[in-house]
Amino acid sequence: MQITDPIADLLTRIRNASTAKHPSVDIPASNLKKAICQILVDEGYIKGMKVTEDNKQGTITLTLKYQENGTPVIAGLKRVSKPGLRIYTNCEDMPKVMKGLGTAIISTSKGVMTDKAARAAHVGGEVLAFVW
Repeated sequence: MQITDPIADLLTRIRNASTAKHPSVDIPASNLKKAICQILVDEGYIKGMKVTEDNKQGTITLTLKYQENGTPVIAGLKRVSKPGLRIYTNCEDMPKVMKGLGTAIISTSKGVMTDKAARAAHVGGEVLAFVW
């Protein structure tokens, strides 16, 4: 099966697993997906990440994070820039998710980073996703 948008597949797998209250989710690995998942771990949306290498593609296992009452920490995930419509921004017009409470994931020339880190580094790029 050929996936045309692997980032949307990543976000959908996380969204579906957290809605179904699964403790973890497996995702086919790529360098871009690893970078996005590392941002989610660093920002506190996901408990942990483990990369399993095999002779082919490899697998990312994400341990999902839930609040005390059992609701997922990730309230929403949204794919912004799609293969049919790419969305780019500069550092001055960087979007704020939920008025600063959420995180925008940006692919820049200096790597994949959050909107706050991109503003601090004065770089723009492609807006991959919103997380809140």
